Amino acid sequence: MTTATKEPKKVTAKDFQVSSPVDWCPGCGDFGILSALQQSLARLGRQPHEVAVVAGIGCSGKTHYYLNAYGVHTLHGRMLPYATGIKLANPEMTVVGVGGDGDGMGIGAAHFVNSGRRNVDMTYILFNNAVYGLTKGQAAPTLPLGLQTKSLPKPNVQGQINSLMLAMASGFTWIGRAYSYNVKHLVELMVKAIEHEGLSYLDVLQPCPTYNNLYTKDWFAGKDLAGGMPRIYNLQDEGYDPVISEGMDDTEVFEKINAFTQKAHEWGEEIPAGVFLDNRAITTFGERISEQVPTYLTQPPCRRRIADDRGHATADLSSIFEELRIT
Repeated sequence: MTTATKEPKKVTAKDFQVSSPVDWCPGCGDFGILSALQQSLARLGRQPHEVAVVAGIGCSGKTHYYLNAYGVHTLHGRMLPYATGIKLANPEMTVVGVGGDGDGMGIGAAHFVNSGRRNVDMTYILFNNAVYGLTKGQAAPTLPLGLQTKSLPKPNVQGQINSLMLAMASGFTWIGRAYSYNVKHLVELMVKAIEHEGLSYLDVLQPCPTYNNLYTKDWFAGKDLAGGMPRIYNLQDEGYDPVISEGMDDTEVFEKINAFTQKAHEWGEEIPAGVFLDNRAITTFGERISEQVPTYLTQPPCRRRIADDRGHATADLSSIFEELRIT
């Protein structure tokens, strides 16, 4: 007699929700990002135990507390190394990193660059409101030079980091931008980012109603413009093609990068959102490891026995000890 295989439960966004209260400020863009992430994981059919959400420090660092999945609250700016370790130890896990622009583009910028070199198959979602919300509104690296939010005593004296350009230069193979108040579009982009085989980066513009009185919901809606049209438009509605595929010649790739650069610098009365880059021609870090360790994907670290029933290590370190022995 055979036993029927039990079908996994069909998940919904509610399966990723928790009962604990959310303590973000009313009107914060973080709410839209959290809702979109819950919907995206459900649409992808992920089970809560198949997902790990890794967070940094700041308001965004609370995200995993409000999401029913594995979660890790890491050190300031160190989210990407933790996320990388989780994905390399268990390649079957869906790993999503979340962090603010101060966390990721400030103290975490070096990890951002070096993560791009590896192209690990995971997703990084940046909560971009141009201020340090949790520590009373100091200028974040994404606030342009010369601007003065209500929390700053004087205009910003530092230049702005263009995170899209930094992601491209570092080697991220999928790059997108969304707006937290357009949850439908945000869900679509999160799904694409997570499905992408490689390192994906999603920059999410989100108003901070408490400390940033410049980039407000009304500002993004274009209410200060003569025509009253929203500033944010969808790149894909214009026919923009972000795909770089294997076999493209250098001229085609250059044209793609040039188009990306133009759109990445567009800011003001019109702000593009959507998929900026989808590079499918670069191998993932897991594939590169498999070339050197053929058993990596079938026997990753999470599946390997490291101790016996008595807790003694099963690894044979005698050759290492012999090499280090002083005679």
